[in-house]
Amino acid sequence: MKKLKERWEIVKNWQLIFPLLGIVGLGYSAFRLSSLFLKEQHIALNIALTAGIFFLLLKFVLFIFKKLESKWDIKYRWELISIFLVFAITGSSSVFIGKPIIKFIGITKDNLPAFAYWILYILIGFIFYQILLVAIGWLFGQYHFFWNFEKKMLKRLGFKKFVE
Repeated sequence: MKKLKERWEIVKNWQLIFPLLGIVGLGYSAFRLSSLFLKEQHIALNIALTAGIFFLLLKFVLFIFKKLESKWDIKYRWELISIFLVFAITGSSSVFIGKPIIKFIGITKDNLPAFAYWILYILIGFIFYQILLVAIGWLFGQYHFFWNFEKKMLKRLGFKKFVE
């Protein structure tokens, strides 16, 4: 436990939740990917494939962490896990919230051409993604990181007036 705390620069015990959530999320992703590859349910083969995918994903994520640790302005390594969790939750949540909004407005695939429907769907999802990114980032204690990230993104999209 001491090595884990030192490696991820954890100074308070509550911060251990982030590596734990990261490992659980990585394990779930590995399991879902192995289920995609295996059509039939072979428990031993599924466990072996899940373990292999988990190992590969772990190596990939740690490689990404090394690259982003120097690029992003963060104080502690455990914050990287927190940031990635916020991105994952926000992506799923924006789709989850966008569907009922589109139905509430009355937009369906039946009353619009498919191209227009998907453009509106993506646009509404993108708007909610921006809002949720800062809100969920705040819940995870990463408000400043995500507010700066948001300002940078809005400037690149040409909305300089709104973030100055």
